[in-house]
Amino acid sequence: MKKIVAVLALLVTASPALAQPYVDAKSGALFDTIAAQDKRLFDAYNSCDQTGLARGRAAFIEAIKTNICGKTHRELVPGSLEAYPLKTFGAVEIGDHVFCPAATPSACNAKTSGIAKFTMLWQQTGNSWKVTRVISYDHVSGSARK
Repeated sequence: MKKIVAVLALLVTASPALAQPYVDAKSGALFDTIAAQDKRLFDAYNSCDQTGLARGRAAFIEAIKTNICGKTHRELVPGSLEAYPLKTFGAVEIGDHVFCPAATPSACNAKTSGIAKFTMLWQQTGNSWKVTRVISYDHVSGSARK
């Protein structure tokens, strides 16, 4: 029992030294970089631009073409994006996005369209960024809203 308490005490006192410095998740250089990458990725998604999404992800591209391309349009909910550094890896992006029919992208609206939360892991290699994981969750259709 004393060993467990000693280990816990060590972890509690060491955790501030392991913590990363405070970063404003809604502004700054990292935020600007991730916001630009998000825009680039979803401009390609919305226009069915395979070049912007290729990056060696043939199965992902095929799924986009078969299931999504020309059918849905994605918009980031203004003010929802947050970007956090991941030491020695890159960054994590979180936010909300809405989806609407591709035929009427001007109808995308956070109050009436289908909305979901998302988390994306971005890996940085030099000046290059690539998405390594995307999780989109808590989807609510526009018609299911209260």
